Amino acid sequence: MFELSLLCPEDRVEVLGDALDALDALSVSVEDADARTDAEQALFGEPGMPPPRQGWQRSRVAALFVNEAAAQQAQQLLEVQDFLADCRVLGVTQVVEQDWVRLTQSQFAPVDITPDFWIVPTWHELPAQARRSIRLDPGLAFGTGTHPTTRMCLRWIARRGATRPASGNPLGRVLDYGCGSGILAIAAAKFGATEIDAVDIDPAALDTTARNAQANGVQLHAGLPDRAQGRYQTVLANILAAPLRVLAPLLCAHVAPAGNLVLAGILERQVDELKAAYAPWVPLEVADVEDGWTLMTATH
Repeated sequence: MFELSLLCPEDRVEVLGDALDALDALSVSVEDADARTDAEQALFGEPGMPPPRQGWQRSRVAALFVNEAAAQQAQQLLEVQDFLADCRVLGVTQVVEQDWVRLTQSQFAPVDITPDFWIVPTWHELPAQARRSIRLDPGLAFGTGTHPTTRMCLRWIARRGATRPASGNPLGRVLDYGCGSGILAIAAAKFGATEIDAVDIDPAALDTTARNAQANGVQLHAGLPDRAQGRYQTVLANILAAPLRVLAPLLCAHVAPAGNLVLAGILERQVDELKAAYAPWVPLEVADVEDGWTLMTATH
């Protein structure tokens, strides 16, 4: 395969992408041309929502073609278009065949949540300092421990689970609402929770959660949202701000007296609206912040 790459301003990304699609590109990708420099810009999007912007101020657009002739023909056709006036063709290069499985695996290293609690892909050795660990491979369901929202939830579980109350487990009965890969529910089990319900609207997520739980040797119950019944000492929901607002009365109704509500998937600019949405039931407060995302918690 051959790659045609171009440098263009943000306002030309969409029209250039459409043109490359029309020229039978196998794929079109957009990345920050200033990535890994002081000028790099962070863009945060939410699954299922429109992108915050079509591209970066300086975007690199790369299109794959089946052969060199097709890539060069696309370049020649683009160069005579008016919309390419502010763009620059970087050239056509051959894409070297690679072991994509090995390459994908190399992008996922063990993740340290705390100094002694790690998320480790199955193809990696456990770090020597890992007293607790979750074996988890990237899959279709959200939640591999690499996203800030997941890491903050895991840190909260680890810190809470490390406390030693006078009676019972500090996490108690746990509900993981929108479980994805099941990583939060599995972490709760690793830190001693004995009754765990992991629920999601996606059947693929439930299958993934069940497999991951079995692989990690923990017991939990995975099911659709109606699986959640009664009150829980710990209610976890790492979703997004919009559904969290809608779910406020439901999630709060599941929190036991003196129980903990833990919410993630919230951008820093969304904190006030989440506080307002939950104010009739609990006083939400920011408990952690990472890379523009926040973790919000409350005690019922």
